[in-house]
Amino acid sequence: MTETEVDYLPLRVTRVRANGKREFAPESKRRLIEACSVPGVSISGMALKAGVNANQLHKWIREHERAGAAVMDNVEPAPSAFVPVVAIGDVVVPAAAAPESVPVVRREAAAPSARPAAPARLTAQFPNGVRVELECCGRDVGLVRAMIEALGAS
Repeated sequence: MTETEVDYLPLRVTRVRANGKREFAPESKRRLIEACSVPGVSISGMALKAGVNANQLHKWIREHERAGAAVMDNVEPAPSAFVPVVAIGDVVVPAAAAPESVPVVRREAAAPSARPAAPARLTAQFPNGVRVELECCGRDVGLVRAMIEALGAS
């Protein structure tokens, strides 16, 4: 954590009640809860740095998550993105015709290299947050074409 990320630690006490309970600044409390949501962060360690009880911090996090879930319940879900599944055998890929003015030059195949070619990666991110990744090698040209056509049609 950088110095700017933890400048709110320890939490600023805004009020101490007659029974000894402390009230903290809401903004610094919110920033502490957000800092605890980062993967790999020790909630107990953050509680020590903030000067609060770890159980109290866990309670604040649960309350924050419940409040976020309640807000998410009120939000209408986005329509799902439908991508049609196309069997490779069903796809007809038209062969690109070479212009007549350009002569076609054929070369002999190069000797196979000692290393296999690195696989190509096709990644598609959909509006609903779904991510599809394909790792393809030279034999998967038909699959890649079919995937690109199917994604382009939606």
